[in-house]
Amino acid sequence: MSDEIVFYYNPMSRAQMARWMLEEVGAPYRIELIDFEKREHKSPEFLAINPMGKLPTITHRGTVVTETAAVIAYLADAFPKAGLAPAIDDPARGSYYRWLFFGAGCIEPALLDKMFKRPEVERKSAVGYGSYEDVLNTLRNALEKGPYLLGEKFTAADLYVGSEINWAMMFGAPGLKGEAVFDDYVARLTARPAYKRVAAVNKPA
Repeated sequence: MSDEIVFYYNPMSRAQMARWMLEEVGAPYRIELIDFEKREHKSPEFLAINPMGKLPTITHRGTVVTETAAVIAYLADAFPKAGLAPAIDDPARGSYYRWLFFGAGCIEPALLDKMFKRPEVERKSAVGYGSYEDVLNTLRNALEKGPYLLGEKFTAADLYVGSEINWAMMFGAPGLKGEAVFDDYVARLTARPAYKRVAAVNKPA
């Protein structure tokens, strides 16, 4: 069983969020670059680790962790000195879980449906996130109380949700860029030293 974190990574993937999280917790990690053009993510060797052939994927202490929100939540708990998650007995832990799961279960599917122009369903109650507008309104209401999802303290939930918002703004998702509550939130997050370190590494030469 190894304490080393092995981080399977490609900069053109959701693994960017996990790399930011690794920088936030300050844990040493070894990058295994996965070349999409060579389809290394579908190689037998990688599929033996993650049968979905997806990034991010990490291995740590004999455990494989996949799915972006799970990787982020795992790292927050594995390295508690970073202070990126409320303690188990802290009532704020409930809100923290809420926003992590909201990011995975509502924000991402709502964004992808909107940006890929998928047809809307007749009964929005049949869709887990309701509607795109419901998702944005929920985020807006939370961030207006800010500056972070849990109030004054930045957590791993902000890293995940903020990364999704930032990505959506970059690709022109409606209702985000140009609205102060979202612009200011992303500006606060991208000013963090850990984010800047990752951005600098991935900056085109």
